[in-house]
Amino acid sequence: MNMAFARLSCGLLVLLASQSLAQPSTIMGAVLDVQSRQPIADVVVSATSPSLQGEKSVLTNARGEYLIPELPPGVYVLRFERESYRPYSRADVQLRLNRTIRVNVELHPESLSESIAIVGVPPNIDVGSTTTGVNLDREFIKRGQSVQPGPSPDAPAQLAPSGQSDSYGAPIAVESIVAVAPPPPQHNASPAMPGMSMTLRVHPLPAQQESRPPPRREPTTRADFYAMYFKGYGVNPTVNPKEERFSTFSVDTDTASYSLTRSYLNRHVMPDERAVRVEEFVNTFDYGYANAKDAPFGVHVEGFPSPVRTGYQVLRIGVKAREVPAAERKSSHLVFVIDVSGSMSMENRLGLVKQALRMLVMELDERDRVSIVVYGSEARQVLPPTSALEKDRLLSAINGLRTEGSTNAEAGLTLGYRIAVEHLREGGINRVILCSDGVANVGVSDADGIWAQVKNLAARGITLSTVGFGMGNYNDVLMERLSHVGEGNYAYVDDLKEAHRVFVRNLTGTLQVVAKDVKLQVEFDPKEVALYRLLGYENRALTAEQFRDDRVDAGEVGAGHSVTALYEVKPRANARKLGTLRIRYKAPEGGASKELATPMYAASLRPSYAQTRESTRLAYVASAFAEKLRGSYWTRPLTYDTLLELWSNVGLELRQRADVSELGELIRRASTLDRRVDPFEDFAPLKSMDFDRAPSGA
Repeated sequence: MNMAFARLSCGLLVLLASQSLAQPSTIMGAVLDVQSRQPIADVVVSATSPSLQGEKSVLTNARGEYLIPELPPGVYVLRFERESYRPYSRADVQLRLNRTIRVNVELHPESLSESIAIVGVPPNIDVGSTTTGVNLDREFIKRGQSVQPGPSPDAPAQLAPSGQSDSYGAPIAVESIVAVAPPPPQHNASPAMPGMSMTLRVHPLPAQQESRPPPRREPTTRADFYAMYFKGYGVNPTVNPKEERFSTFSVDTDTASYSLTRSYLNRHVMPDERAVRVEEFVNTFDYGYANAKDAPFGVHVEGFPSPVRTGYQVLRIGVKAREVPAAERKSSHLVFVIDVSGSMSMENRLGLVKQALRMLVMELDERDRVSIVVYGSEARQVLPPTSALEKDRLLSAINGLRTEGSTNAEAGLTLGYRIAVEHLREGGINRVILCSDGVANVGVSDADGIWAQVKNLAARGITLSTVGFGMGNYNDVLMERLSHVGEGNYAYVDDLKEAHRVFVRNLTGTLQVVAKDVKLQVEFDPKEVALYRLLGYENRALTAEQFRDDRVDAGEVGAGHSVTALYEVKPRANARKLGTLRIRYKAPEGGASKELATPMYAASLRPSYAQTRESTRLAYVASAFAEKLRGSYWTRPLTYDTLLELWSNVGLELRQRADVSELGELIRRASTLDRRVDPFEDFAPLKSMDFDRAPSGA
């Protein structure tokens, strides 16, 4: 018995020892143009395997190189996708334990006369060589940084020095594979229709909406996905109320920035700093604000000493719109305009759209009608206005959606609006809902032509909401602006849970507008407040004069929706009244604006973070996380460890809520991915940081 136990113990020790030595493996390589032999940047390289949970995707750098670290051993499918190149897949990549495989690929340019079609079965490949023995730094792989230039596909392989191993004693070796995608089939190009461009490319944004060039502090470890169009709006400055006592902005209940960031982090990639909008992080969460008893809005104010900025108080302002019971929701006509172009063929794109619509259909009732328009190269109606009671007909139309052609979003929106106008429900909800992985290719090249139409129809009561799906070839700037001009909402759906939140749980609030053109203005008293700064809302900023100018459009607020804004405020000694909050809004059907005013007293400031409400703590953690991700100067002292500690102290019951628990996980993930260097340290050392003034250039 003792001998058997000894053998078992010995076996377990051997097993545990071998597991302790096991390290993740890596796939790396480079992508070249087969004709020019030049590297191709911005290629999305995705890895899937039965041994890998989900999918890992990275982007090739300017040298055409990519690196996918932290992979378990197994058989992988690699997919290479880039606008204007034929997509390519390889399905037989065998990754062994403690190994790095180099897969170099040469892609063929896409023919202008054919549309992109991503297929599940990879084409045959021509394997040029398979060798072993390229030296590689294990620590370099662990960091997941951009790879250094590797040998050319034709260069002879060199064996690693005998006996070389990593810090765990495992041998370092790279297996090299060179794959050439097969040439595209030859087709007779059909003549272009009059007035139609046959060039398949992402059109530039209109001049006033172009993405700004990458900031000078572009991090070296971030791997973006290709053709992701974002626009940075900077970071709000710290303001002296003696110079400007009014802080004015349009409300924003969008949540797309948070779910976009989550999609990046779940793919083990740091988000583009310009994609992070603080207000959308904050307004993603439900803070349980109480309803107002005798007013259209309830106002909630609370503050506490800033954990980051010495001498400042964090002031949280929550505005909660009145709730409308689901039974009292107005009747609706929802016109879905769905992108079915080739790039939507993935399960997390058109497949997720269909799942979301199926869930929505089950929530609608006899008050509702649904129309469906699809667009690829052209737009067409697949479902005329149909009662939500005809579930079978609706579900059949949804299930029959298939991908086709390129991406003519302008044609889809034009047809969708025409149907909405022809079947307008007076006094009801009339909404066009655009579902797309981005707006590209054909149409919308001159987006200014769309804004006037969208704005005019919004004034007639036909609003536009946009819902984004998928990553790569995605225009965040245009999707956001379309929803703003169309007086609707902008959401991004990255998984089925988010689809349920947008299309089911928040259905009444999303559709039933209780106030439009909602503006907030905080007037700070210079005698009581020395300095202040608004966190977020940079692209919703208004001048003090625009607050009472009813010609200036602002955001809408749905039933039960809340808007939360946070300020960093430096009160003067013995301050009593910090200022006044004003809310200006119109009824959903329009008419004259109304205005509410609420004083904000210093008595609402708590002695510490721990003594504030749990909801206030959560709002701060969400805002601080966003500020850190976007590289705000004011969060330099905030480490991820401190941020996690603040998250862990939001309260046990709240921390166990699924969305709050996920927030903690995203913070942890970002902490492992963030390898940015403090860009301000050279000219503004952290140890002597001025908490009142940002240095020039910050």
